[in-house]
Amino acid sequence: MSSFDPTESRIDATCRRWPGFPREPAVLVRLIKGLYKSVHDHANAVLRDFDLCHGEYNVLMMLYGTPDRLLGPSELAEAATEKSANITRLTDLLCRKALIERIPHAEDRRKLELRLTMQGIACVESLLPRMSELLLTEMKGLSDAEQHQLEGLLKKMLDGIDEI
Repeated sequence: MSSFDPTESRIDATCRRWPGFPREPAVLVRLIKGLYKSVHDHANAVLRDFDLCHGEYNVLMMLYGTPDRLLGPSELAEAATEKSANITRLTDLLCRKALIERIPHAEDRRKLELRLTMQGIACVESLLPRMSELLLTEMKGLSDAEQHQLEGLLKKMLDGIDEI
């Protein structure tokens, strides 16, 4: 029995009570939500050893993955899929931990840019082996071809949702 079975049973009951309810989209959205929660919880368990949460990790990784490692707060919010208010909270935490720093914008002194500190780079590089292991473990049930197919399908779904 899958941990998803009770949820699926509830969706089926909803479909019986209201025949127009779209079963497959409901099941898929609930599965995605369940996957997100599991991924988030597993990541937080690993990141606890680094005194980080998943949101902080995402911010650090977006900065680490940016070639010049400088991003404005709104660019960072979009890249990390966080709301502006949460980016402010996360960047405040990371600045206090000396993992990122705020730099005045070169051309507009009203703007700030964010970048990793040397300590931030070292932190990311120390956690990457454990996070890489976690990512591989989370995907072990899917072949490389299935992972590639799922990536394409999720991107297609995201494109459709972004059109709303």
